[in-house]
Amino acid sequence: MNVLFFSNYFYPHIGGVEKHVLEVSKELIRSGHTVIVVTQQFDKKLPKFEKYKNISVHRISAGKLNWFQKFRIWKELFHNISLIRNADVIHCHDVFFWYLPFRFLFFWKKVFVTFHGYESFPVSFKNVVVRKCAEVLASGNICIGDFMKKWYSANPTIVSYGGVVLPKKNSFSPVSSSALFYGRLDDQTNIREYGQAVKLIRKQIPNFKFKIIGEGAYRHMLKNEVVEKFTKNPEKELRFFRFAFLSRYLSILESLAARRLVFALYDNNIKEDYLRMSPFANCIVTAGSPEELCEKLTFYLSNPKKEKQLVDKGYKLAQENTWKKVCETYQALWRNKSAIIMR
Repeated sequence: MNVLFFSNYFYPHIGGVEKHVLEVSKELIRSGHTVIVVTQQFDKKLPKFEKYKNISVHRISAGKLNWFQKFRIWKELFHNISLIRNADVIHCHDVFFWYLPFRFLFFWKKVFVTFHGYESFPVSFKNVVVRKCAEVLASGNICIGDFMKKWYSANPTIVSYGGVVLPKKNSFSPVSSSALFYGRLDDQTNIREYGQAVKLIRKQIPNFKFKIIGEGAYRHMLKNEVVEKFTKNPEKELRFFRFAFLSRYLSILESLAARRLVFALYDNNIKEDYLRMSPFANCIVTAGSPEELCEKLTFYLSNPKKEKQLVDKGYKLAQENTWKKVCETYQALWRNKSAIIMR
């Protein structure tokens, strides 16, 4: 089967959607399928075409993000229309509008869409409409998170939360007072609030170690912390830290797989639902403020048995959600067999 993915960004660009597309593609190839990814050429040094992990990567020049960008994308895709013509499965990751004119040109072809996360808070009416249109025009969809039913009026065919590569070695070893954060340094990941929580924690635990791996707009605000540039597999650093300060699904799952207790901050209603409506809500510690996070962290430092109970529960959940199983849900969707994972 020839699978064609559309994704705004892809490797070597680093992010949750990029990792999701990469891992699902690798699993599909292991199953004997052919995978093509069409994505933006975000760096002119990158080739227009290359093979990566046996994935055929086609990069298009989308240009600046403005009203005309979609026309540039459509023009590039018209020049590569054979990719669409020869595809058995077409699947868009958020960017359904890339495929919009071809939905009518190839009206007999089935096309699917995965909705990843949310754009901003408050959720705009425009974004709700755009997603609803994609949902109606698609043959089926995957929603990354149950919260989309409430906030986007979504009607998912499948609800998923991503997957993990289970580490070969991991252990529950609560030996030090430390935490790791990795991800984008912006509002959606709550890095400022985590930094504030660390300041409060250090008033009680002066030697509390905190490391940040990431890049973004708020890097300059974290002068007093250890900040390293984003790496390909930052989750491997989890083994050196006792806790994980993370608020995004993939990184949370990776932390559960590494047997680390996750503290997840939220600062608005959609973020709260994003966390509390997930299947791992009872395996992590959520907090609505830096003060609450500080209070809860000191509790678990004093109660390692309760910490281990949550860690064990989270690890069991992570074991049940590998990328292989996520790949199986994609194939179930394409075969018109509804499946819901991580309930």
